Amino acid sequence: MSKGTFYITTPIYYPSSKLHIGNAYCTVATDVMARYKRMSGYDVMFLTGTDEHGVKIGENARAAGITPQEFVDRIVEGQGGIVELWKLMNISNDRFIRTTDDYHKSAIQRIFKALYDRDEIYKGTYKGLYCTPCESFWTETQLVDGKCPDCGREVKHAEEEAYFFRLSKYGEKLTALLQSGYLEPRSRVNEMINNFIRPGLEDLCVSRTTITWGVPVDFDPGHVVYVWVDALFNYMTALGFENDRYDDMRFWPADLHIVGKEIVRFHSIIWPAFLMALDLPLPKKVFGHGWLVFGGEKISKSRSQGKSVIDPLILAPRYGADALRYYLLRSFPFGSDGDFTNELLVSRINSDLANDLGNLVSRTVAMAEKYFGGSLPDTRESGEFDSGLIEIASKLPEIYETYMEKLAFHNALAEINRLTARANKYIDETMPWALARDEANTARLAAVLYNLLESVRVTAVLLSPFMPESSAAMLTQLGVEENRRTWESVQSFGGGDYKNVTRGETLFPRIDIDREMLELAEIINEATR
Repeated sequence: MSKGTFYITTPIYYPSSKLHIGNAYCTVATDVMARYKRMSGYDVMFLTGTDEHGVKIGENARAAGITPQEFVDRIVEGQGGIVELWKLMNISNDRFIRTTDDYHKSAIQRIFKALYDRDEIYKGTYKGLYCTPCESFWTETQLVDGKCPDCGREVKHAEEEAYFFRLSKYGEKLTALLQSGYLEPRSRVNEMINNFIRPGLEDLCVSRTTITWGVPVDFDPGHVVYVWVDALFNYMTALGFENDRYDDMRFWPADLHIVGKEIVRFHSIIWPAFLMALDLPLPKKVFGHGWLVFGGEKISKSRSQGKSVIDPLILAPRYGADALRYYLLRSFPFGSDGDFTNELLVSRINSDLANDLGNLVSRTVAMAEKYFGGSLPDTRESGEFDSGLIEIASKLPEIYETYMEKLAFHNALAEINRLTARANKYIDETMPWALARDEANTARLAAVLYNLLESVRVTAVLLSPFMPESSAAMLTQLGVEENRRTWESVQSFGGGDYKNVTRGETLFPRIDIDREMLELAEIINEATR
């Protein structure tokens, strides 16, 4: 029986060039949460997609000598594009929206008109400072060292006729919303209130007349809907709001928007204000995650193609998508910045996956085959050391759930690692190879291997949102039926049997780190020539 609906989204990515590992970080985290919620009994809608209009797209298309539509088609659906990347990373999104989709564009026109009819939008003239890469207007006081506060690039003066959204009237409501728990982590709340709301919200420019690549304002030719109306309402148009393409508004309001911290302002101030203006239900939560940094600098589209191997299209095939997914969410708290290094990636694969988890699975399955032909007897005898292992395995699902609900992925994985470490120690304590020398110990040996196999099963099920293919391979080696691969099945330890244990391929081969760093250096040199 379903526990209800759960609607989760990534931001929609801007396809001005190919995506990088920082984008994959956000999408993998969202995918893990979506898989966890499905596993635990929710009817999940997981949305991702692309924000395809705006000045930068038009400029890049002209530089490439093609139309903007051809340009975004290449980035989104072409070889090495976004759709291919998400397949490579094993992303389980239910829907993929493109803001160039006809149903979305017509819905945006209706939404813009509805805001205008409610007098939430009015026509005026904009004079200000504009950052083309971020497609954002700024005041002098918001600049940092005279440059864009989001990306640090130069801004330029702009003046044009435009429509404005009456954002200024929503300050008190937005402050109350932010203080209610709508935005996490809490540090982002203080930043939004102190830096943007308390100094005084200004009305927001929501149309442009100097660009053509966008959704036309159908009741005022010459105006194009500005990017944030177009982009933010994707979360609703993808469900069927103001269009007949879909009929899934039962998922609204969204349970969780996961976004990078650089666009928290748009999702925690502008987005809820738009919804308030239309008397629509607000999302339940926005989570602004930290950045991946490399050498102290934020990983960006330009940085991912130069001096370092941080391209997921290179890393995922080389190490496996599961290993890369694991590393991204094990190594850094999700709300904080994380320092990505190739050395740490390989070290984490060797220590956590090859040495600990992979070794546990390999040893356990090999002993089950060697001593019992892969079919454990039903007669088992408990003994010393059992209770410690069983207690950790029994308590793990509840602890794991607590951390997952808080998006504390690194802590959830650390708890799983604690079980694998205890299981490896249990092997050394019980010494199955010694028990196997005397037939009188058969029942005790069966109990030891049962406890190990059961611990691996619990581990594999809880790892499945993070490493779906590897987890399935582990459970197949254990001969576990589908009904014992579920969230419900790990709420108690035991209750099944192991009659078809069969060794498979090595899950996580150990990597020679010195040789690997040399090979990566060659790839870097080749990429920068």
